[in-house]
Formats: sequence, structure tokens, C-alpha cells
Amino acid sequence: MTIKYNNVYIKNTATIAGIYEANGPLNKYFDKTYTNDLYFGEDTWEKAEIKLLKDTIKLLLKKEKVKDKDIDLIISGDLQNQIAASDYAIRDLDIPFLGIFNACATISEALNIASTYIDSKKIKNCICTTVSHNMSAEKQFRNPTEYGTLKPETSTFTVTGAASILLTSEKTKIKITSGTIGKVIDKGIKDVNNMGAIMVPAAADTIYRHLSNLKIKPDYYDLILTGDLGKYGKKILINYLKEVYKMDITNNYNDCGTIIYDTDKQPVIAGGSGPACSALTIFSYIYTKMKNKELKKVLIVPTGAIFSPTMFFQKETIPGIAHAISLEVVE
Repeated sequence: MTIKYNNVYIKNTATIAGIYEANGPLNKYFDKTYTNDLYFGEDTWEKAEIKLLKDTIKLLLKKEKVKDKDIDLIISGDLQNQIAASDYAIRDLDIPFLGIFNACATISEALNIASTYIDSKKIKNCICTTVSHNMSAEKQFRNPTEYGTLKPETSTFTVTGAASILLTSEKTKIKITSGTIGKVIDKGIKDVNNMGAIMVPAAADTIYRHLSNLKIKPDYYDLILTGDLGKYGKKILINYLKEVYKMDITNNYNDCGTIIYDTDKQPVIAGGSGPACSALTIFSYIYTKMKNKELKKVLIVPTGAIFSPTMFFQKETIPGIAHAISLEVVE
């Protein structure tokens, strides 16, 4: 399903990143970085993640000089059980709240929902936000870092950071023109350390359906950007699209997981992952490039592996999801 939007714009963004992200190539594009330690003054990883999200929302409200009452809705999700980081970060805000979960594709789900509300004139202003924390994710989905488990080269590294985006019906320089809702696709992969391969089929399906539904070619966009396939998943997607859909995106494609870190110099294995991977990359670095008109049409396709540790331990396969959002500069 692809929906065209006529009246949805990005008013502003706020991004906060952690230590590894601050040491990466996008450092100058983040609004703020926490470089002292991964606890951020808290006593648990989970509380540190809550602080990240809360501080990002506060920063966005401060940048726009608005209060809770000026926001009609806030949509958020994260990787903690029962999206606890979002629930606890937003409990002190006097804003109607929708909590969502699509793993690392959460931000694109939020943007699609918010765009539909705004375009139908049900609301005027909505904050879409998400967060992830390397240590809390490792603790919940794999093994705590202290355990010292070695990881294969296909493993990705969960990004520590948060991003908040204010969508509005008020005209600005960057518009959301369309969105494609992804399908849950499961190709039978069980390897929790190969998320890129798991998410590729869903990303490919969404990209193909988005372009086909709108009757446009890949080169319509200056950039097609997936969420967190990593350096191996990125290569798989290019080949998968060529073989299955006869589509070549080689010339205008990249992946957030290979942009946010320097995979040759930083200890991040195959690249970045987590809900904050695409959100931080897009709404700091890509957003800046679009404001400067270095990029005018960008298709973002955040990707997610939607599984739980419980299902993994029960030997279930791992499904993937990907939603697309089209961002265009208003001429």
C-alpha cells in the first residue's frame, strides 16, 4: 500500500548521539553528543536510554519554542520490552501518545502514521521519535557485553542515540510526499547475527512496490536509503533486487548502517543497527543535505527484524519488515 501525501512537512528535528556515534563520520551533524560514558549519569542502561529519548524530545520542543499543548500527538517506539523507554520518557509530557513497535523500522512506521493523521487534517503537529542503546539491546537480545561473546563479521552494532522529528501541516522546505507500508516477510533465516540478510527481502519488496505503485524509476530519487542492513546486507540487497525484481539501484543507493560509522576504523563489525541508526543518520546528516539542496528527493526505507528473544529460543525463524517514506525539497 502506497499513500500520497499533499500536506505534510518536516518542521524541525533534534538528534542526540552516544560515544561511538560521536567518534564516527557524522559527529558534526548531531545536535548533541554524550561522550563521557554510556550511563549518561544514570545507574542502568535502560534508564540511560530513557534519558536519551526524553532529552531529545525536550531539545526539539526547545528548538521550536513550543510547549506540550502545542503538540497534538507524539508517536514513539524502541527495543525495550513493552517499549518501556518510550513509555517512561513520555510519562511526564502532557501530550497524547501512541506507542509503536517495528524494531529498527520504527521511525518509518511513526512517520507513516503521523503523515496520515496530518494529511487527513485530524491533527496539525506531531512528534515522531525513537531511541536505542547499545548496551540495553545487547543485554536483551544477545548476551551482555560483559559476557565477552565473540560475534561473526555479519553482526551489526546497535546505535546509541535518539532522534525526534516534528511533522506539521505548515509549509516548510522539506515535504513528505508519499509512504509505502511494508509487509512482514520471512525467508526462514534463524541467524540472529545476520540481521542484514534477514531484512533484505522486506526492503526489496517495499522498494519495488513503492516505485511500481507510483510508476517511477529508481533514478527518480537522488538517494534510496535503507535503515541498517550493514555492509553485507547492503551488497545482498543490490544483488537481490537485480535477480528477483530486475531492478538496479547501484548508482543511487546507500545504507544508514554503513554511513553512521566508519566500518574500516571503528569496532562496529558490519555497521550500525537499532531504531536510532536510520533516525539519527536521516534526520541529522541527510536532513542537512536536503536543507542545503544537495539532495532534493530521497526515499528512506528503515528496516527491522521483528522478533523476540522468546521466539528465538523456541527456534523460530526471524521475520523482517521495511516501510518507505519519500522526502522531497519544496522548490
